[in-house]
Amino acid sequence: MLSGMYSLQDTLGSDDYDEFGLLHENAAEWDIPFEHQPAVARRSFAEPSGQELSYLRWGGDDAEPELVLLHGAAQNAHTWDTLLLALGTPPAVALDLPGHGHSDRRPDRDYGPWRNAEAVAPFVESVAPAARCVVGMSLGGATLIRLAAQRPDLCRRAVLVEVTPQVNDHVRAVTPSERGTISLIAGPPVYDSFEEMADTAVALSPYRPSTGVRRGVRHNARRLDDGRWTWRYDLFPSGSDDGVAAWVDFTPLWEDVAAITVPTLLVRGELSPLVTDEDVAAMRQRLPSLDVTLVAGAGHSVQSDRPLVLADAIRRFTDVDAS
Repeated sequence: MLSGMYSLQDTLGSDDYDEFGLLHENAAEWDIPFEHQPAVARRSFAEPSGQELSYLRWGGDDAEPELVLLHGAAQNAHTWDTLLLALGTPPAVALDLPGHGHSDRRPDRDYGPWRNAEAVAPFVESVAPAARCVVGMSLGGATLIRLAAQRPDLCRRAVLVEVTPQVNDHVRAVTPSERGTISLIAGPPVYDSFEEMADTAVALSPYRPSTGVRRGVRHNARRLDDGRWTWRYDLFPSGSDDGVAAWVDFTPLWEDVAAITVPTLLVRGELSPLVTDEDVAAMRQRLPSLDVTLVAGAGHSVQSDRPLVLADAIRRFTDVDAS
């Protein structure tokens, strides 16, 4: 075993663990060659507001990032680990969106795409101004719709994974099992053990290896002083809260879709009910140049369910390949 490589069990004793020591497991699950630890480190960026954004910088501090990656609600930057390994670890930045991962939480708890885009724009402008492409999944994809419409200079190409402005309407209409791990947002805020927490997520993730789900939970969880476990992301207030009701309605983003001028790829998971044929037709009506890829065997979290296929789609669309 290479130095700096650990097992999931090795990390459970303390939250101060080497978060990159598990990357060899990501590679092994998908038969990706792994000869040495990649150059990746956690960095922080101070927004003009004073809030801190945390992100993972792949490829070293001297390499100009080619990709910017924005995760979905209740996820964090590590959701892209396997994808970046599959791409050959190109220079990239994977952001923890506000209120997620190690980034600061917002006092107003507004984590909608409009406020997110306001936070992401100065980050990209400062850290990855020459990136070839921005990739956004679900909430991160909604954020990208807004960013691409408002700041095409920062989004030369856009890859939207499992998102349209209608996505949250479908989330409310499907069962918890169909929502997958999105359901955890409204679940128990505290778990008695890590195993209880991980088992809950595994049960909601039928299309990916359970080992990968457990590892993802570890990156998204923290231990409380009393020994119990909770999520790293800010637990959203109930859907009856007026403030939340305002920002989870993504339908005003249809105007932004029509304003997008950069090449755009929409990636759908074949098994996901959250992006429909009608949604795709509405996207194409407003953005006729839209390219669409359907990923077989994937649910909502395409980057976790079929990372190699998503990597191929991004490689073809952007010509990004570090191998």
